[in-house]
Parts: sequence; C-alpha cells; structure tokens
Amino acid sequence: MSTVTVRRDRRAKPRSFGLKRSTTLALNIGSLIAGILIWTLLPMLGIGLPGPWEVLQRGAELAREGILLTDLSASLRRVFIGFVLGTISAVLVGFLIGWYATIRALVEPYIQFFRTIPPLAIIPLAIVFMGIGELPKVFVIFLAAFLVSVVATYQGVVTVDRTMINAARVLGAGDATIFFRVVMPASVPYILVGLRTGLGAAWATLVAAELIAAQDGLGYRMQHAQIYYDIPTIFVNLLVIGILGLLMDRALLLAERRMTSWQERR
Repeated sequence: MSTVTVRRDRRAKPRSFGLKRSTTLALNIGSLIAGILIWTLLPMLGIGLPGPWEVLQRGAELAREGILLTDLSASLRRVFIGFVLGTISAVLVGFLIGWYATIRALVEPYIQFFRTIPPLAIIPLAIVFMGIGELPKVFVIFLAAFLVSVVATYQGVVTVDRTMINAARVLGAGDATIFFRVVMPASVPYILVGLRTGLGAAWATLVAAELIAAQDGLGYRMQHAQIYYDIPTIFVNLLVIGILGLLMDRALLLAERRMTSWQERR
C-alpha cells in the first residue's frame, strides 16, 4: 500500500521547467567561446573577413580618438528619446483602444494601416518636412517603437479574462477600479513583450536613419567606412550595436521577470 502511495506521489509531482542559473550561465559562456572560435577561423577562408583581434584593435583606435564615444552617445540619445516617447504613447493609446470599443473602431484601422508601412519608408518624407536634423531621426524611431508596442498593449487589454472582470463587478468594483486593479496588471506581460520588440525595431530604424541623413552616430560611421572599404570599422559598430541592444533587452527581461513573477515559466 505504501509502495503504491509513493508511486502515485512521484507521478503527481509537477515537472520542473527550465535550467539552473549556473547551467544557463555555463551554456551562455560556452556558446560565446564557440562563436569567437568560429569567427577566428573564418578569415582563414580568404573571404576578406577581419578577425576578432583586428576588430578589437580598430575599436581601441576609435575609442582613443574619441570617435566611438561621440557616435555612441549620439545613437543612444536618439534611441532613448524615440523609444521612450514611442512606448509611452503606445501604452496610452493601446489602453484606450482596448478598453473603449468606440475609440477602437475609430483608431484601430489607422494603426493597422500604418503598421503595414515600414518606418524606413517614412524616412525620405520625414527629411523633406523636418529637415536633416535630429527631429526626423527621432520621429522614425518613435514611429517604429509605437507601432510595435501599441498592438501588444491593445492585445493585452482585449485578452484579459472576462471571468476576472465579471468577478470584480460582482464584488462591487466600478470601471475605474477594474481598469487599474484588473486590466492593467493582467496586460503587463503583453506590454513588456511589446517593449522588447519595440526596442529592436528602434535600433533597426536608427541605423537606417543614420545611413541616410546624419553627421554622427554608429550607422553614419558604418556608411562612411563602407566608402573606404574599412571593414573592421563596420564590424566595430555592428558589435557595439549588438552589445547595447543585448544589454537593454536583458534589462527589460529582468524587469519583466520582476513585474510578472506570478506567471509560470518554462
């Protein structure tokens, strides 16, 4: 009888998902080392690809000359302003069109229409009307982050479990209480996913904007290096963009885990 009970208990024990932090860290480090080794071997194929040491040396030269810091600060400023303004606007609009059916019917078709137009296609028009200063670059980054995040927020609002809303109404909660105490917390996972996706869109749009009209920035430096076939400089800026994007994404992921600790994860 006890044996049967033990077996049942073992079968009833929930599965544990995911890996230990130490295992995940070890795999990340192993993957990084493997990537660097592959990168070191690729230049031996004679395809004109610079190796890690050559790129590192070029990065150190750009840093000593102050060029890398200037480009980095310019690109970060543009991304930060456009991304923050875009995501704040997206959250506000997403809540409005998700909560109010009338506003949804009026606004949602326009959002879907502009979502099908790549923000990069707006760059020439933005330059014509806004000039070649900072405004058109920030605007297209704002647009890219907004269009991605607004859909995620809207989807989070409309997919809130109706049972939770009805239960709150039965307990005497009004619309304002339901919105702030039920709908907003339940939408947080969707909003954070939208923020992470919008961040990637912001970086991609920034580089394209700087390729077209800029006097500084990581994208501008890559275009300038292309003219002189300076491949190591292009790789330096690509690595900087990738590292910055990865760090910012990990910061958002950490915030997501803290704010949605109630969710089950694999």
